Amino acid sequence: MHVRFHAPGLEPGDRSAVLSAEESGHAVRVLRVRRGSEVRLFNGRGYECEAVVENPAPAGLTLRIVGPVCPRPEPRVRLTLAQAVLKGDGMDEVVRDAVMLGVRAIVPVVSARAETDRARLLKARRRERWQRIAVSSAKQCGRAVVPEVHEPVTFEEIVAALADPIRLMLAEPAVEGSAALDLSSLPGPVSAALLAGPEGGWTASEVSLATSSGWARLTLGSRTLRADAAAAVAIPVLQYLWGDL
Repeated sequence: MHVRFHAPGLEPGDRSAVLSAEESGHAVRVLRVRRGSEVRLFNGRGYECEAVVENPAPAGLTLRIVGPVCPRPEPRVRLTLAQAVLKGDGMDEVVRDAVMLGVRAIVPVVSARAETDRARLLKARRRERWQRIAVSSAKQCGRAVVPEVHEPVTFEEIVAALADPIRLMLAEPAVEGSAALDLSSLPGPVSAALLAGPEGGWTASEVSLATSSGWARLTLGSRTLRADAAAAVAIPVLQYLWGDL
């Protein structure tokens, strides 16, 4: 396993790089890298390279670029996860797992049963926290792409905004009367969107609005899943059916 660091300003052709103070401090104080240590850098946009530490300064570690490496392949289907904002730190785990599973973007959604609102989320700078978690997860799982975590939106906004060829809403079978979607009938799309609900599930009006806007209802069966685990269960199932694992 290579030690990996995020260098968002890194470009193909660069011969040297300087890590941020946060990355540098982690490298020196936690990972104990030294002069001559061989590491990997990635810019979060798909480029990764090998590098050698030249000056392990905790405020600005400098590295010499050795050469590019082939990053791990990204999923063919560009999947956006629209996740209803969860209580406490539940969103932290959702973001961490979604990045690990290969999503291309994460949109926090303020649903009817959310215990917060957009103004409070913006004031608490939660998006910045979730973006840092996305970077950390990409470092750990070997991805060279860091998914963008968007600013929180309302349920009505996300239902109307996304126009992917396939839009799926995770919903409990007991809430609505329409038949569950047959996943085996879905072709592998270029992009897709997955809408995952809050604790307590969606309201009937939310389900009605989504389905009338073209979202297909998807159930994962009779087992009751935690809200912070539902997307992590659904994503690999979809990837398997689309031949995208």
